[in-house]
Amino acid sequence: MPRYALTAMIVACALFMENLDGTVIATSLPAIALDLHEDPIALKLALTSYLLSLAVFIPASGWVADKFGTRTVFRAAIVVFTVGSVLCGLSNSLTGFVLARIFQGIGGAMMVPVGRLLLLRSVERYNLVRAMAYLTLPALLGPMIGPPIGGFITTYFHWRYIFWINVPIGVLGVTLVTLCIQDIREAHVPRLDIPGFFLSAIGLSCLVFGLTILGRGFLPAWETGVLMAFGAAVLGLYVWHAGRVEAPIIDLSLLKIPTFRVSVTGGSLFRIGVGAVPLLLPLMLQLGFGMSPLRSGLITFVAAAGAMAMKATAQPIIGLIGFRRILVFNAVIGAAFIAVNGLLSPATPIALILGILLVGGYFRSLEFTAINAIAYADIDQDNLSRAVSFASVVQQLSLSIGVAIGAGVVQVMRDSHGGGLELSDFHWAFAAVGVVTALSAVSFFRLAKDAGASLSRRTAPAAQAVAEAKPGAA
Repeated sequence: MPRYALTAMIVACALFMENLDGTVIATSLPAIALDLHEDPIALKLALTSYLLSLAVFIPASGWVADKFGTRTVFRAAIVVFTVGSVLCGLSNSLTGFVLARIFQGIGGAMMVPVGRLLLLRSVERYNLVRAMAYLTLPALLGPMIGPPIGGFITTYFHWRYIFWINVPIGVLGVTLVTLCIQDIREAHVPRLDIPGFFLSAIGLSCLVFGLTILGRGFLPAWETGVLMAFGAAVLGLYVWHAGRVEAPIIDLSLLKIPTFRVSVTGGSLFRIGVGAVPLLLPLMLQLGFGMSPLRSGLITFVAAAGAMAMKATAQPIIGLIGFRRILVFNAVIGAAFIAVNGLLSPATPIALILGILLVGGYFRSLEFTAINAIAYADIDQDNLSRAVSFASVVQQLSLSIGVAIGAGVVQVMRDSHGGGLELSDFHWAFAAVGVVTALSAVSFFRLAKDAGASLSRRTAPAAQAVAEAKPGAA
């Protein structure tokens, strides 16, 4: 197996564990609440506490990796995440469960961005598109197969097994990382931006928490609005702070690099639409079509099959057409396949639904691969860790915004007719997130025609020579 593929698969397995865990638990919340003698609404603290851990610790992940080594930190993150999973499975109270989720979130916050950083530092640039294709799969597979797996385990076994299945995966991940991954660290690491860490932690946690509970009755609407406004204000203060320190924890100066800036802006818009699909599609199939959770899960899994088919074709397609054209036209195609879900009805043939989800999954995965690769096309070795941390923060925010927009449109439409949820409510939600997704094409259109040329096989010898000449490169 090529080295880039082996490294990518090791990192992808860890990321898949994290993505799967977040969606599996949502299906099992009622059973967990019953077992712990708690209100199911209170159990949503387990979801939000994990997201808050991510928001607080992701910005520091790049600095920690530079200081202690990417392999060391990635391996430790897998251990922390796995131990947190065990603690979740052993919890007998709401307090213990929430604390275990916070601990697990610390591992997740380091595991996702540091895993991506490890891959970027270990793979030659001309193989980056192929490697990124593997990392796209966990983001698409987890939300799709999580609900049916969670429902199956909870129904036929016990909810605690949901967390304990992470143990063998974690042990395998630590073993493979130890045997197959090189430890890479920076020779000169600046001091940690402690004021920036606290400002970003407070601002991002308030904003992410507000987006997570928006429209779900967790807090009154005005309190949620105040919380989000406070988070935005603190982030504004961070922007002021970042312009006055030498090494800010989230380096906004990276936005001066065109390829990175477009990946952040356009990629965020695209992720907003994609982030809403795992929420809207299962709900529409179950509440609008009357399907069982298991049947809807098996149908949505088809999109993951389309994503898997993409990884073998991403490199030749992007090499032939170019990043700019792929990103622009594929954004519109991906948006169309999201919006067309709003035209489905119980009378739609199952074969047609499966075909739409299969092809849509392929194009979304191809777009993600291109977005993730172009982000680091012009990032040098010294700025790589800061770029990964920055991109990871933005990805987390955009996915949260996508869920908030999708849920918000459904709620507004439901309130407009004053009854329960109707199938048309989901149709409007798919149309809204489809429009947002299509807007990403405007950002991608600003790319230079030769953007990402360094990632092409045509420049492989030069790219490899540059990579080998850089200090600390694999």
